[in-house]
Amino acid sequence: MKNILCYGDSLTFGHNAEDPGRHPYEDRWPSVLQARLGDEARVIAEGLGGRTTAFDDWVAGADRNGARILPTLLATHAPLDLVIIMLGTNDMKPFVCGRAIGAKQGMERLIQIIRGHPYSFDYKVPAILLVAPPPLCATENSDFAAMFEGGVAESRKLAPLYAALAQQVGCGFFDAGTVAKTTSIDGVHLDAENTRAIGTGLEPVVRQALGL
Repeated sequence: MKNILCYGDSLTFGHNAEDPGRHPYEDRWPSVLQARLGDEARVIAEGLGGRTTAFDDWVAGADRNGARILPTLLATHAPLDLVIIMLGTNDMKPFVCGRAIGAKQGMERLIQIIRGHPYSFDYKVPAILLVAPPPLCATENSDFAAMFEGGVAESRKLAPLYAALAQQVGCGFFDAGTVAKTTSIDGVHLDAENTRAIGTGLEPVVRQALGL
């Protein structure tokens, strides 16, 4: 059985903008991916709201810096065959980074961490799949509009930047924006249909990456 770590933010956690709350377990994209892969793989969901690629954001109690937490999770869930990273949305906040190029550099740092981690018991370095999150969209929610000011345009740059990075360093790539769209309720999150669509869309990509 293959082991897959899904490393992400509230889109992986399954934040529901309609409630607000959390989508039922079966509607979150890692759960959909698990259901479609069945006994061939174990899918581990590690989603935290507000998580960035490699930037500090201290407005919540949990550490949101993805680069700082990743080594602990690599050790916790070893051995791993594949790490799927879907981050970058929170990097679009102006007070965090605000630029797609910063998210791309953060993603590159995460790749370096995965490939340079001191794995125990001679475990192999897992394959890596970069996932560009669906771009932000316009919203009438004043708090989210201010929190992600300028993020709609910048977030549209993530997919081509991540695709180029994946090709450069030899990682897999998937553009979640080709199968899912963010909701205008807050401009950031996904309804149940769209988060399920990501899990469905990832299945053939994951199967190819793992030779399933």
